[in-house]
Amino acid sequence: MGLTRRAALKGVLATTVGAVTGGAVYGIGYERHRLQLTEAALDVSGLSPALDGLRIAFLTDIHHSAMVPADDVVRAVALTLSTNPDLIVLGGDYVTWGDRDYVGPVAELLQPLHAANGVFAILGNHDDDRDMASALSRNHFVVLKDQLTRIVVRGEAIDLIGIRFWTRRPADIARIVRRAGETAILLAHDPRRLTEAAALDLPAVLSGHTHGGQVVLPGFGALARRNFPVIAGLARQDNTSMFVSRGIGTVYVPIRINCPPEVALVTLRRRSDI
Repeated sequence: MGLTRRAALKGVLATTVGAVTGGAVYGIGYERHRLQLTEAALDVSGLSPALDGLRIAFLTDIHHSAMVPADDVVRAVALTLSTNPDLIVLGGDYVTWGDRDYVGPVAELLQPLHAANGVFAILGNHDDDRDMASALSRNHFVVLKDQLTRIVVRGEAIDLIGIRFWTRRPADIARIVRRAGETAILLAHDPRRLTEAAALDLPAVLSGHTHGGQVVLPGFGALARRNFPVIAGLARQDNTSMFVSRGIGTVYVPIRINCPPEVALVTLRRRSDI
């Protein structure tokens, strides 16, 4: 007997449901813990030859919570230290919805992080301005809340400019960066700040917030991709280069599909402005 249309539709439906169920089980049970090291070269206009090859370890969107266990944070710290970076940047969203039960613990889990030129942190939209900043400061991290700090690496100055998630107005950002020198990196949790950075001719931006989409569907991509200039990886607007990390944790639901968590090692490269 030939295959009826109804039977064929049932078969397709069963296959689809099976694939979705299997993907969800994999994403919840395995992929969200499958931490990777991502290496990226960020072309920076005006970068001093002495700073070409500077290596920045970038951790963001940890979201330590009941869904993101301490073991995941410990593995991210160990992976970061194994790269022996020149400096470390923490990109915000250390907990979820400012949950005070995890603020102190996540700062302590991150405490072993160290680098020759320091560890610098900004805050994300899930972080309380006072509690999270204080916990990070107690563990010897430099927290930049709408601030610029200048460090000297290999005899050359680099300005690190950290802005809060809620600092969005171009005039407010311009006020913070007015003292920036030729080599400046904007640390902005939200990659939508690429627009303001490009308008201010800042050469580089490090961001997170997107989780890389967290769920990336074959043939469709990340559901949130239209909301951001780039959902993960490298982007460029005018004279400004950006790297966006997929982050470490999860939010809303404990799942990642085709979007494993990452620690990023971003290497600055001198860009030819030809």
